[in-house]
Amino acid sequence: MRPEFWDLPKDALVRVNSLTKETKTMQVLPEQKEQDTIPIQEQKVLVANRGEIAMRIMRACHGLSIPFAAIATRGDENSCHCELARQLGGTSCLYRVSSYHDANEIMSVADAANCTAIHPGYGFFAEDFRFARRVAKRDRSMIFIGPSWKIIRELGDKINTKRLARSLGVPTVPGSDRPIYDETEAERIAKNIFEFQEQQGIRHPLVLVKASAGGGGMGIEEVYDPDQFRSVYRRIRNYALRQFKDEGVLIEQRIKDFNHLEVQIVGDRSGRHIVHFGTRNCSIQSSGRQKRVEVAPGFAPETLDYSFDAAKLLTNIVDYSLAMATKVGYDNVGTWEWIVTRKGDPFLMEVNTRIQVENGVSGSIAHIHGQKNVDLISEQIRLGLGEPLGYTQAEIATEGVGLEYRIIAEDPNDNFTPWVGTITRFSWKEEPWLTVLTHVPTDRPYEIPTEFDPNLALAIIWGRNLKETRERGEQFLNSLILQGKNTAGEELKSNIDFLRSKTDNILRF
Repeated sequence: MRPEFWDLPKDALVRVNSLTKETKTMQVLPEQKEQDTIPIQEQKVLVANRGEIAMRIMRACHGLSIPFAAIATRGDENSCHCELARQLGGTSCLYRVSSYHDANEIMSVADAANCTAIHPGYGFFAEDFRFARRVAKRDRSMIFIGPSWKIIRELGDKINTKRLARSLGVPTVPGSDRPIYDETEAERIAKNIFEFQEQQGIRHPLVLVKASAGGGGMGIEEVYDPDQFRSVYRRIRNYALRQFKDEGVLIEQRIKDFNHLEVQIVGDRSGRHIVHFGTRNCSIQSSGRQKRVEVAPGFAPETLDYSFDAAKLLTNIVDYSLAMATKVGYDNVGTWEWIVTRKGDPFLMEVNTRIQVENGVSGSIAHIHGQKNVDLISEQIRLGLGEPLGYTQAEIATEGVGLEYRIIAEDPNDNFTPWVGTITRFSWKEEPWLTVLTHVPTDRPYEIPTEFDPNLALAIIWGRNLKETRERGEQFLNSLILQGKNTAGEELKSNIDFLRSKTDNILRF
């Protein structure tokens, strides 16, 4: 009898060369724009991720009649993504890996399973242009299901993105679009930013000074007083030189009171057929600026009052996003992220060159040719493997309001600290307007792996209008049963009460 849980064959690395000879003639580099020479049902996708996103990819592949292989670490053996892989792909489709972060191991699994494409999901390698380039350019080339590596590289660089945006007249956060090395120039930029904020009526203007080569919050200071700017600039420049061997400094406006909006973009491999699936509002976040609630569309001007023309704002950020996507020939799914101030001024924050966690809430309100509830992951796979878009913007419609809750084992009262332990009960009342995406079993205990964020589920609720969506969201949360204990016998902590407290505020500014 075959084992239920498959290990990566020990000789997989050795087998790479022989597999190359067998399958190299099948492969077409993504930049050649010719994947449609291979029917998508003859492709095979490696699902290089875990949890609910892995399950969504598997279901999408199954719906498209595309074979797949999947991976899991030992700590994920009890995850439902392993169970679903065996159910839809057979026991031999699942491979054990030591880490989801090991590119060599992922490539070896792809070779051992004869995969022709890799879907990275989100996180891990999803926005790593080097990984995407390696997938496309290795001897046994494969298809990276996401934008082409050149686009990931271009738009993944925030400075490049800012320059591109400004060249097209797209508003960005006021400040430099390149590292500043000259103190006089730095002071001039800072002076302009302070004056701009004063013109906006901001009572306490604030300038952000940060090392251009830094990251993870390193080398950043806020300046409240223009007279203090020079000393802060010098301090950050010296810090940057010591830590990063590059004394370049970025100077930007610090925007505090804002809503976080997104525009969902989709394009095919030609880079010429690009559409949008509307906007989302992701402003309800944890204290660490991590999203907890997402709503589509991004505002509700027909229901709520705003201090600006919200309908026009939504149209503008969509048009700006499409202009940038068209300029670079965007060729898969992606998200343009925006800051919107209380006065209704939009500023492009960044571009995420991957499928987002919250793609499902956009799909929940979308129609294509009248078919409701669009699966954007299916679209991503289909287009990534070379199929044409097949519809125009005029054939996409939206209806109602979608709401997504991120259900997480954490303590909102303690700075959203992750909770670690075992889930003993997890259930909810099924409804036709509800979709729950989870890798957590509902029929047995589940120990939360300590090496990952304790994300438990996504709940997507649809309503005909904002009022109905709120009511249904509260109805779902009230029906939800989530229990567990840690090794000390303490009860599970979750963000359900936090989500409940925020439901009445969705789309309010």
